[in-house]
Amino acid sequence: MRHSHPQKERRWIILGDDGRHVTVGRHTDPSDEEISRAAEMLRQSGAGGWLAVTEGVYYSRGTLSVMMVREIAPPRRTWSEAVSMFHQARNRSTTEPGP
Repeated sequence: MRHSHPQKERRWIILGDDGRHVTVGRHTDPSDEEISRAAEMLRQSGAGGWLAVTEGVYYSRGTLSVMMVREIAPPRRTWSEAVSMFHQARNRSTTEPGP
């Protein structure tokens, strides 16, 4: 019997300086328009963020690397803080419920 392993994928995201994120570019590189709209929404809400790429198995507890591409809105926190908060939120959401 063969066990299937989830495939690693690359995913474009906008990572907010609070660790929240949104996927952009679905199955292709994000357009300049998508990035500009996201940057404007971040600025209007008083938040900052980056265009980034994740690599790994997105819907699993496995390792997921986050690579900064560029800043798109002035952040209030550091990149490292935002990535740490992203991973904390992701770990909470992928944790299996206890008994």
